[in-house]
Amino acid sequence: MNLEVFRNYSLQHLKKDILSGIVVGIIAIPLGLGFAIASGISPVTGLYTTIVAGLLIAILGGCRFQIAGPTGAFVPVLLGIVLQYGYENLLIAGFMSGILLIIFALCKVGALIKYFPSSIIVGFQSGIALIIFSGQIPNFLGLHAIDKFQFFHLNIKEIFGNLHFINIYSIATAGLCLATILIVLYFSPKSLGMSYLLGIIVSTGLASFFFANQFETIGSIYGEIPRHFPAPAFPDITMERVVTLLPSAFVIAILVGLQSLLTARVADEMTKSKHSSKKELIGQGIVNMVTPMFSGIPAAGEIARTVTNIKNGASSPIAGITHAIFVLIVLLVLAPYASYVALASLAPVLMVVAWNISKKEQFAKVIKEKSFHSLVLLTTFSLTVFTNLTVGIGVGLCLCGVHFIVKKSQEKQKLLRKTG
Repeated sequence: MNLEVFRNYSLQHLKKDILSGIVVGIIAIPLGLGFAIASGISPVTGLYTTIVAGLLIAILGGCRFQIAGPTGAFVPVLLGIVLQYGYENLLIAGFMSGILLIIFALCKVGALIKYFPSSIIVGFQSGIALIIFSGQIPNFLGLHAIDKFQFFHLNIKEIFGNLHFINIYSIATAGLCLATILIVLYFSPKSLGMSYLLGIIVSTGLASFFFANQFETIGSIYGEIPRHFPAPAFPDITMERVVTLLPSAFVIAILVGLQSLLTARVADEMTKSKHSSKKELIGQGIVNMVTPMFSGIPAAGEIARTVTNIKNGASSPIAGITHAIFVLIVLLVLAPYASYVALASLAPVLMVVAWNISKKEQFAKVIKEKSFHSLVLLTTFSLTVFTNLTVGIGVGLCLCGVHFIVKKSQEKQKLLRKTG
């Protein structure tokens, strides 16, 4: 932690930091639960990740406003790893990504973030948003027992093949949650995080009152959330697993680095400050090496929670530390009550998150250009949705590389013609 941020720090700053941390903590709880469930793992792992990542990045990160935790961008990647290799191997892939992030930092890869093509970023984020949104349709409709697949089109096919099993009570519960979110945002557009919490509480409460036992809850599917924090345990890493999981770890590391540094850049623009990309990547690397020891999933800096932190008056890492401590207290005191939350209530929350991260305005703008960037965006988007994120980003980068070489070659030829 950079102690320079505490120069001229006052009691008033401390009050604002604590208040901001509590507000962000309230937002982080439903998102942590929801992202873990969407990733195909136990909901409590999302809370473990929120606590460990939130605390460590506040202390070790390169941006004093950064809030780290599980994020929507990881959902399709983590779900794919869980379906293909299992939860234990996901922890190992997360640990390996932490090592890669530290290597990236030492190689000063963070300085290259400004050169990463925006068409690829918009393409894969839009693809991720579509996967998250479609992935919540089963919970919205009450189709909790259907199979999950690694590929988008197979999941859509599974949904259509089971429409005769839809649960009208789940739809009503999800509709109540979505209506509550939209009403709150209509009267208070800046209360996005609070709208999530109110949506879950109101919809679950009304559904429990009017049609109890007619819908699935977190407890009925995953069991009661334990009211304790896990003891550390080192993942069982073997050379065979390292070789198998290296591509997945590399993708996670790229995602963590991109999202964390982009979020830090947004924080810089909002606060007129400057983050350290090297320190941020090292911090995120340590975070992703430590979270698997506490059953946590990969984490990164998250834009919505970081922006909320700033808008609520945060001025130091104390806000991030408070957010982590608040979630820990809620876990230790109120965890059993989370088991009563309707799964259908979480679906609209993640759908709204997907809508907000979809980059829809930038997507439409680039497509209208009908340029090479439009081709890169559509290629990255399509491959992210119908294959996986690794292929989407990889092919997008290859296209940009070929375009760069061709462009430079043409410029060289023009120069030779002029001089010749």
